Amino acid sequence: MDRSDIIVNLEHIFKTYYAGATPVPVLKDINIQVGRSEFLGILGTSGSGKSTMLNILGMLDVPTSGSYRLENVAVDQLTDSELATIRNRKIGFIFQGFNLFPHLTVEQNVEIPMLYARVGRRERRDRAQELACRVGLGHRLGHRPNQLSGGECQRVAIARALSNRPAFLLADEPTGNLDEKTGLEIMKLFHELNDGGVTIIMVTHNPDLEKHFDQIVHLRDGCITKQEYNR
Repeated sequence: MDRSDIIVNLEHIFKTYYAGATPVPVLKDINIQVGRSEFLGILGTSGSGKSTMLNILGMLDVPTSGSYRLENVAVDQLTDSELATIRNRKIGFIFQGFNLFPHLTVEQNVEIPMLYARVGRRERRDRAQELACRVGLGHRLGHRPNQLSGGECQRVAIARALSNRPAFLLADEPTGNLDEKTGLEIMKLFHELNDGGVTIIMVTHNPDLEKHFDQIVHLRDGCITKQEYNR
């Protein structure tokens, strides 16, 4: 892979927590490269290190040692203010529980990251409407989360994650709260976005989703046990 095409580069990542004076290793020598427009799946059971990996990728936690570069920028060299800016502008977060504001409409929920990025009102509205249409919710702009199905709520969350045109989407078990049919519809939407050039990193415990990914990383006890490519 050409280095100019690498969005995310993790090299020799270790993460250790402490229970009193006792070290508890959680991630051990993790090496991953994610290319532009790639769809990466990180698979593992509870306790495998997925959540810690997610937090490091999302810049919500730091490794004990190793290097994390995002678009060739060394993350450990950034200030807290710079990290907050990158989290808002470079990473689109999608959560299992949707994390929508219940009192806001679809359009207003999608606008939230743009408010923090100080995008102008008209551009926020136009972009929110465009993204809602892109995820199939153009007819639901004025609805609130309690008027939507679970699948529709996840579509709102995906549109919101795209609102600042991030370098990549970071999805945490995005089908975990959905029935099988709705989960497949969400995976189809991810494929459409990925085919349109969006880089996606998804964390999941579900091995049935393996066929959807370009690159698959299997985690167990904090180690990569298998790394393979579908395409």
